[in-house]
Parts: sequence; C-alpha cells; structure tokens
Amino acid sequence: MSLAVLTAIAVAVAVAAFVQGSSGLGFALIVAPVVGIVSPGLLPVFLLAVMIPLNGYVLWRERSALDLRGAGWITVARLAATPCGVLLLVAIPERHLGVLVGVATMLAVLVSIAAPSFTPGYRAYLGAGAVTGITETATGVGGPPLALVYQHRPPAELRATVAACFLTGEVASLALLFGTGQAQLDQLLPLLPVLPALAIGAWLSKLTHRHIDAARMRLLVLGFALVSGAALIVGL
Repeated sequence: MSLAVLTAIAVAVAVAAFVQGSSGLGFALIVAPVVGIVSPGLLPVFLLAVMIPLNGYVLWRERSALDLRGAGWITVARLAATPCGVLLLVAIPERHLGVLVGVATMLAVLVSIAAPSFTPGYRAYLGAGAVTGITETATGVGGPPLALVYQHRPPAELRATVAACFLTGEVASLALLFGTGQAQLDQLLPLLPVLPALAIGAWLSKLTHRHIDAARMRLLVLGFALVSGAALIVGL
C-alpha cells in the first residue's frame, strides 16, 4: 500500500472519528466511500475493525445515557441477520464491491433524508437491527437505520446506544467473516498505522460533542456521502 493511499485513509478516519464521536453517526458514510475508491479490497473488514475502538470509547464516555432496552432488541436482530450479510458478500464479485458500497451509501443517505419522524417500538428496533446486520456485514455501512430510530432522542442516548449496537455487531461480523473465509488478515494491515488518526479524531470530539451543531454536521456528512457514493458507482 502506497503512502498516498494510507494518508488518504488516515485523514478520512480522523475526520470520521471526530464526526461520529461528536454526533454519534457518520463514520462509515465518510470512510467507506474513501476506502472504496483508493483500496476497495480492504472492505468491509478494515472498516469493521477500525470502528471497534472508537465505538468502545464512545460507549464508555456516554455509558450513563445508554438505552438498554433498545440496544437489546437491536442487537438480537443484528446478530440474527449477520449471516445474511455474509451471504450477500459471497454473492457479490470482489470487482463489484465498490459499486455495492456506493449503492448502499447513497440509499442510506436518501433514506436518512426522506424518512419521517416516528416513535420507535420493538418492531422498529428489530427492523433497524436486521437491516444493519446485513448492510454493515456486507459493506461496512450500517448506521442510517439506527439513526432513524434514535433521530429524536437526546444526543447522548443516540451516541451511547448506537455505539453499543455497533460494537457487538462489528465483533460478530468480523468473527463470522473470518470463520467463513471471507476475511483475510492482510485486510487489517492499515489498522495500526491509522490508529493515531482515530485517536486524534476521537479526542477532538471529546472537546466539542456537547456544543457542536449536530444537525448541520449531519447534513455535511450526508452531502459528502452522497457525492462519494456516486463516485464509487461511476467508477471514479
């Protein structure tokens, strides 16, 4: 891997860690398209692995706001749907993975923009968990369904609960991907070099997460994801 590619990934990871640490969402929408453009062979394994320390940190920082009931329902469905994500990954040729990531990213953005507000019940939690289990395992992008469920909850609750759901799901997805031979250790090689960038982004988010305009940041993330997803689809 060239220094330029590693630098591009590190910058994306730092920005994404700041965004997700501040707002609770956005990491995969920023990093997945960038990695899909510069080194698609790393997906989804690298993306799943690099999110684990970030979500662990956010969960610990916001642990008092965790919605245990919602996280429980989501995690049950997330784990049950994970094998479907592996099957989808098997069915998609590696050369088309970038297009799959691009389509998943753009659909996630459009759903996030168009979905109306609602009060979630256990069916919403189960649905969000199932969709996240499939899309995050196959592409690394799984946040928007959880964002829809928690979009009108207090920011700390969103950050803590989404981090908890991601954390358990990412570990399960990686275990299943490696166990079925769909993941290789060389896909984790950039992990150590980009950890300092992840730490910087997370640290910056600690300084701003109580004061940042989450709505404005969400729009910026969605705009970036929309453009990047389109670039992946057309093969830029």
